[in-house]
Amino acid sequence: MINGLFIVFLWKGALSKMDPSQNTGLGSGGNGMLATPLNDTAAAVDDPKQNLNQVINSTQKTLGLIHQLYLTVSSFNTASQLPLLQRLNGLVTELDNMVELSEKCNIQVPMEVLNLIDDGKNPDEFTRGVLNSCITKNQVTKGKTDGFKSLRKHLLEELEQTFPDEVESYREIRAMSAAEAKRLAQSQSSLPNGDVKVKPEHQGATPL
Repeated sequence: MINGLFIVFLWKGALSKMDPSQNTGLGSGGNGMLATPLNDTAAAVDDPKQNLNQVINSTQKTLGLIHQLYLTVSSFNTASQLPLLQRLNGLVTELDNMVELSEKCNIQVPMEVLNLIDDGKNPDEFTRGVLNSCITKNQVTKGKTDGFKSLRKHLLEELEQTFPDEVESYREIRAMSAAEAKRLAQSQSSLPNGDVKVKPEHQGATPL
């Protein structure tokens, strides 16, 4: 269970959301490890990736200390008393350092991931399940959209046979509305010097 909770911090940094407003400069950690120096630039202190890497490094060190404790306890004897206490103190110190580092990160882990780890499963299964669910919902939505397009086309064909003049007027109105919308969009995207604003790539992407 303990190993499972630590593995969470190593699971897919892409699912983690950083909050740069919570980043603060800290001195050395409780175990003597150097954190972000106070004289670094603000950009370095507020780097979410650097903050996450510090937490990951602390987590990996904690896992190593737990493994060392396991080896010490499994072969415990009288001579192992002092090393055991030293490693326990080191573990407590590193856990305290991990808590301080984690305060600079806003990491949200879904409960489903914790349940998968408790069941001894790979947390990547959660990511796979989310992607498969999105693909399925996207296919359903696309099917509905295609159905409405087909229905609209069929209705226009039927109406054109019965009311040809009205359908022609409708198409003219639609064409004028589309042209006006395009002209308005172009005017809003124009800069004062006559240049045209370039849309970011994610806004210009075609939806699935």
